[in-house]
Order: sequence, then C-alpha cells, then structure tokens
Amino acid sequence: MPLYKTIHFSSTTQIFVWKITESFEQLNNEVQLNDKNCIRLEGMKSEMHQRGFLSVRKLLQTAGYTDFDLYYDEFGKPHLTDDKYISITHSHNFSAIIVSDETVGIDIELQREKIIRIADKFVDEEFGYLDKNDLESYIKKLTVIWGAKEAIFKIRNEKGISFKDHIKVTPFSLEDTKAKAVLHFEGVVQDFDLFYEEIEGFGLVYAFEKI
Repeated sequence: MPLYKTIHFSSTTQIFVWKITESFEQLNNEVQLNDKNCIRLEGMKSEMHQRGFLSVRKLLQTAGYTDFDLYYDEFGKPHLTDDKYISITHSHNFSAIIVSDETVGIDIELQREKIIRIADKFVDEEFGYLDKNDLESYIKKLTVIWGAKEAIFKIRNEKGISFKDHIKVTPFSLEDTKAKAVLHFEGVVQDFDLFYEEIEGFGLVYAFEKI
C-alpha cells in the first residue's frame, strides 16, 4: 500500500510510516539500491526482513531521497549525504524513518505479551511505576520503554550501553504521548525527550537528544 502515515512533528522533523503489504517482488521492482545494499539484500535469509529493508527505501523516496543518499558509518549507523539526521526502524509489517535537523532516534515494536518474559533484562527503576495487574497497560508501557531505549541507543550507538543499567525512562502516562529519559554512561549524563503513539497494535517511539 502507499505511505501509511506522515507525522509533521515540526518544520525540521518528519516521521514517515509504511505498512508493508507489497510482495518482495513488487518492492524490489520499485526501488533502486546501491551496490552495497544489493549485496546486503541478497544476504538476508528472511523475506520479512527483505521486505522491511525495501520498504524503508520506499520511505526514503517519500522523503525526497534515494538509497544512494543513504550511507552507514563503521558502527552501522545510517546517515544522509545532506547531513540531516535519520533513524530507521522496521518490525513485522511496519517500517518507519525519522528525518530531522536534530539528533533523533526511532523504533517501532509489536505490542505482545512476550515482552513480559524479558522485561527484567531492560527494565530497572521503571518497575516502580509499572502496574503488573493491568496487563494491557503493562504490555503497552513495556513496549514504550523498550522502544525508547532502543531509539536512544540508536542515537548514541556506543558499545557497552546497557538498556537496564544506563538508560532510565521517567514515569509516564500512555495518554500523554510524551515522556523523558536520561542516559548515564561513562561519566556522561544526557537527557532525551520521548514521543510515542500506538499504530495498529504497534508502539512507535521517537527520541530527541536535548541540547
């Protein structure tokens, strides 16, 4: 299908969301990849991953770019040739990118009960404000917390950062659609603004590094 949603966050920041309904063949015919990404695509064993990868290139086109405007640094972080910030995410049948003049990160995750089993691997102080008795809210908030920490990690992209030990998400309400987080790592303290929303059972979270 065409673009699922565009979020005009500000004059310098836009989020583009794609719902992946196309076949691999259709997507592959509609985008052109640079040589490195052709090799990356061929090396992917999962068709879902391939379709997610290609749908991101459709989002690039929507944002006015092509695959040739995108490159990855030695740590695997994506960059645009015009020096705007970009962050990329895809999960199951959704993908999203954020393009901004500011330092940003994005993540989209399927809300599912499975996240409860791994919560103690990425949640620490946040357990203090989570209500395990409200299962639906608990799953949704865990998904926001995971997405927030993933988005922040994408911004910093530093080896050794622990979601559980180094990134803290302050108390938030699902209705507010915004929260804050702080990263404590190797003597650096960095604050982040978080924004989130639900899209067809997925949690979309994007983070801005506060200056």
